[in-house]
Amino acid sequence: MLEKQNKRISRHKRVRAKIKGTANVPRLCVFRSNSHIYAQLIDDTHSKTLALEKDFGIKIKGKQEKAKEVGKQIALKAQELKIKQVVFDRGGFKYHGRVKAVADGAREGGLIF
Repeated sequence: MLEKQNKRISRHKRVRAKIKGTANVPRLCVFRSNSHIYAQLIDDTHSKTLALEKDFGIKIKGKQEKAKEVGKQIALKAQELKIKQVVFDRGGFKYHGRVKAVADGAREGGLIF
């Protein structure tokens, strides 16, 4: 288990070396645990989290559907902050399943990446 986690962390470091978020184009960072999913908009120049969304209050069944709703909610928060474009950070996870569902929901909500 620990080896699997270390591999994900090293993949995340490799991804983070290539992308940076700014105030105008923040980083959309996704973290998934076994039971929940989180999405943040991060400004790396000031080391500040602009918006956070998690699936705790969502009353939809199914992890995929909850992840898609998290993507839509983070897109709404981004629109309130007048943000239209983001850089997607998959957090070392494979781009499929719940991580892809967050990205699809954010695109449906109007974010460009």
